[in-house]
Amino acid sequence: MPLMEKYINTLNGLDFSGMYNNDFFLTWEKTRGELDAVFTVADALRTLRENNVSSRIFDSGLAISLFRDNSTRTRFSFASASNLLGLEVQDLDEGKSQVAHGETVRETANMISFMADVIGIRDDMYIGKGNAYMHQIVNAVKEGFEDGILEQRPTLVNLQCDIDHPTQTMADTLHVIREMGGVENLRGKKVAMTWAYSPSYGKPLSVPQGVIGLMTRFGMEVVLAHPEGYEVMEEVEEVAKKNAAASGGSFRKTNNMAEAFEGADIVYPKSWAPFKAMEKRTNLYGAGDFDGIKTLEKELLTQNANHKDWECTEEMMRSTKNGKALYLHCLPADISGVSCKEGEVAGSVFDRYRVPLYKEASFKPYIIAAMIFLSKMKDPQAALAALEKRGRARQFMR
Repeated sequence: MPLMEKYINTLNGLDFSGMYNNDFFLTWEKTRGELDAVFTVADALRTLRENNVSSRIFDSGLAISLFRDNSTRTRFSFASASNLLGLEVQDLDEGKSQVAHGETVRETANMISFMADVIGIRDDMYIGKGNAYMHQIVNAVKEGFEDGILEQRPTLVNLQCDIDHPTQTMADTLHVIREMGGVENLRGKKVAMTWAYSPSYGKPLSVPQGVIGLMTRFGMEVVLAHPEGYEVMEEVEEVAKKNAAASGGSFRKTNNMAEAFEGADIVYPKSWAPFKAMEKRTNLYGAGDFDGIKTLEKELLTQNANHKDWECTEEMMRSTKNGKALYLHCLPADISGVSCKEGEVAGSVFDRYRVPLYKEASFKPYIIAAMIFLSKMKDPQAALAALEKRGRARQFMR
């Protein structure tokens, strides 16, 4: 059977027409058909690479990356995805650009996009800012394209914002799909998305919000657990409730980590900062109140220290379904006795799941590449078939 036949057949049964020439902001803005198409194309691209078949659909062009927060996995995943499709990556360093001299968002967006096919942005630190900034960029390049300044409209991929981390949670979910033997097997599975202790403060809300906003799409029983005072955005909780109702799954909250772990098929213990604290920090930065920020940081570290028992331990893991729940993390994890004295997860638990965790992370380049592919290819099925027929070797072999 041809390599691409099963993927093409799957795509033929999906409606993902809204993906073409469009952007990827939040997973809950996409239909189930569009999400399933991303998973399918990600698997197809991985299969091509595993069989030494080039998947380059571009012979020139730029992929522009802008990271306003530190990143390892997502930065290299975006670069890998872009290169996989034939694009060269250029990172926009705002400190070395005219942005520092007051250049407008509209002007920057157009000046970097003359030969850009995709723009990837990570802007997750400030509530109400990151996703809004991404929309500003998209509006600017749309206008530039319509005005004839740009020969093509670049696709924007959200590499993490203040609301969602779609490339991460889509990679997490594809990993779960593989581990569970198919997307149809996700229905009824219990997911514990829980806060966990960290000796640092200010971790973004976008991962837990992204998880409850995405995994409720598949008929799963999603539980959000955190100590009192560590709430996420109310509007995202509402999204999760609506998704669960529509998919036949469930969404509920608890302030008890052990309750969330009990009988869980999947656990995702991850630290995050309280929504109200992140909102306050955004306002302090906006006012230039750096003393206030230092005070807030001390308050939050003290607050975190009251919940050191929120740790993914061997005892916690034994309470999951058959004691063998799939452990997820976006990495890097705060590992007790390894990367810190006390943290999110016990060293023995992390070490046991290290290989699956690295496999989980390996899906992200393919997810990002699939998002770009579906935006740029009007007929993805024909494009996949053509790549296989062309049969160009990715790596020369004698």
